[in-house]
Amino acid sequence: MQREPSPALPLPVVPRSPSMLRLASASLAGTAIEFYDFFVYGTAAALVLGPLFFPSFSPLAGTLAAFGTFGVGFLARPLGSVVFGHIGDRYGRRPVLLGSLLLTGLATVAVGCVPTYATIGMAAPLLLLVLRFLQGLGLGGEWGGAVLLTAEHAPEHRRGMWASFPQVGPAVGFLLANGMTLTLSATLTDGQFASWGWRVPFWAAGVLALAGLWLRRSVEETPQFRALAETGRRSDAPLSEVVRGHWRLLLLTGGALSIGYAVFYAVTTWSLAYATEHLRVDRTVMLACIMTAVALKGLMTPVMAVLGDRHGRRPLCLVGCALCLVWMFPFIALLRTGDPVLMTLGCLGGLLGMVTMFAVVGAYLPELYAPRIRCTGAAVGYNLGGVLGGALTPIVATALADGSGPPWGVAVYLSAIALLSLVCFALLPETNPTLVRARTGPGTESGTSAGTGTGTGAAEAAAPA
Repeated sequence: MQREPSPALPLPVVPRSPSMLRLASASLAGTAIEFYDFFVYGTAAALVLGPLFFPSFSPLAGTLAAFGTFGVGFLARPLGSVVFGHIGDRYGRRPVLLGSLLLTGLATVAVGCVPTYATIGMAAPLLLLVLRFLQGLGLGGEWGGAVLLTAEHAPEHRRGMWASFPQVGPAVGFLLANGMTLTLSATLTDGQFASWGWRVPFWAAGVLALAGLWLRRSVEETPQFRALAETGRRSDAPLSEVVRGHWRLLLLTGGALSIGYAVFYAVTTWSLAYATEHLRVDRTVMLACIMTAVALKGLMTPVMAVLGDRHGRRPLCLVGCALCLVWMFPFIALLRTGDPVLMTLGCLGGLLGMVTMFAVVGAYLPELYAPRIRCTGAAVGYNLGGVLGGALTPIVATALADGSGPPWGVAVYLSAIALLSLVCFALLPETNPTLVRARTGPGTESGTSAGTGTGTGAAEAAAPA
């Protein structure tokens, strides 16, 4: 097989700005708020949305239907990455940061206002579908804008570290969403929680969105986009350019990232429903187990990102996939014990495998694309992984776990996705600028063109680098 050209690397070396910490913090805060919006729906779907919005279904069917509306958000995310990616590549990264946050925040507040099935009948689940779709649309644009804000400002030898700030956002957002749910669950009766308590986290999204907009109001446009605008080299049709020239890279990145999504939502969403419904674990206990594992995952994110700056993005991704592959059966076995310590250990093992790869993708994906199509390419590839791994996992896992025995089918399903991701990462090239220069030399055409922002795109990445 003929080897493809090397990826569009390196990004321009940008001297560290005194405002780098401020930019990264604004990026993290916005990502945390948007993922809070997204996760609070997943927690509600696992706990209360089934009986409130699908009361005529059996408990299993109601949970599946609630997870179906949960999955709609993932289906909308690639569309959001296309819409906001076009804005980011044509008009700048900054408008993406503001528009995506506003859209997701408004949709989340509206979810908290939707009457239940008992009040308005079938209109209730239909409204949930529409609002969940809008949530996904906004989140699909958030990630690309957030990581490019940091990656395109950061010095190349610390790009992985700074670009990991947005990757900490999902953990922070999850802890915010579930911390509020845990507090309400522990302080309210079951009747109060089902009546109005579950709505409070959705309403709080409005306050958080306003705070995020205030933090992002003064963020600076990235130097690479300013260079593109000044020289007139912006892409007229970034999606068309990405699909036409780099469709294989999109499919590989989507497949590669799918296990990270699958493990995260198996741990944070499916296991919550399974433990409370099948194992009769108190929901407060299970939420505490999951939150402990997610908090440790968030703390490990910058550590793994620094390792990616030193040793390369691809090796960490391969190790992360391998960890997920070998941990899925122990995860199910530990979850089945119903013991809080062992369940926490099971969740933590899966999330550590996930974060080993996801800590570096904030730098990895942007480095695969030339600046003119980077916002679209990186965001679409990232969110395709969400469709493959995130949208289906709670639904498939819930169906596979039906019955009284251990849900080993869930472990088989997750292991199969891990194997797929491992193969995809093996076919992607290394993108760490220092390692690429060490292999190819500083004067290569691809490195020079990408470094100046004049490259035509990334490699199709067909062969291992």
